Amino acid sequence: MRSIWRTLDPQLTRDIALVCAAISVVGLSFGAIAVSSGLPLWMPLLMSIVVFAGASQFAFVAIIAAGGGIVAAVSAGLLANARHILFGFSLGDVLGTSLASRLVGSHLMVDESVAFTLSKTASHERRSVYWLCGGGLFLAWNLGVVAGALGGTLVSDTDAFGLDAAFPAVLLALILPSLKERATRCAAAVGAVIAVAVSPLLPPGVPILLALSALVLTMPLRRPRPVVHS
Repeated sequence: MRSIWRTLDPQLTRDIALVCAAISVVGLSFGAIAVSSGLPLWMPLLMSIVVFAGASQFAFVAIIAAGGGIVAAVSAGLLANARHILFGFSLGDVLGTSLASRLVGSHLMVDESVAFTLSKTASHERRSVYWLCGGGLFLAWNLGVVAGALGGTLVSDTDAFGLDAAFPAVLLALILPSLKERATRCAAAVGAVIAVAVSPLLPPGVPILLALSALVLTMPLRRPRPVVHS
């Protein structure tokens, strides 16, 4: 049986390695910010193993650090990961048939591993890409979080290093690739307006949840236009 490495071309393997390197840097920033924001060292480490979802983890820690409640923080994380339900329908053939492989495979389901997998059509290539990319990202992310968390314990003044601005900067970087479509840009803009408008009135975390209503408000923009035949 050919190994995973032999089923992938060198270019794709290099691309996966570069993504893993980049995600480790994001993990490093997450670990440093989480610990320097007052969370215990074990929390970002455990979260990265159990949750393994960058956007959800950043949203959770941002809300907790701002004084928000646990319900709002968990809800924001769950809503951010709701897209994985749709991912699962398109990746059923790569997760295997046993319960163990499906559980582990589902845990490794992140945007990058899904994107690389969907770029392939052959079943054996899809499986190789998914497991290599997902496993590599899991390892790189957690190593980055460990390094960042340990380093974050040495930072006494987060503002002096600009870490107070890292949350919005990282979250913005995570959503930028999704802003190519007009409907998505409108939803993001409306959501931002809602969040800013209600922030002085509501507890931390709740404005983020209310901002998701922009998806409903901008839904007409996503409807396909009827084709007019001449």
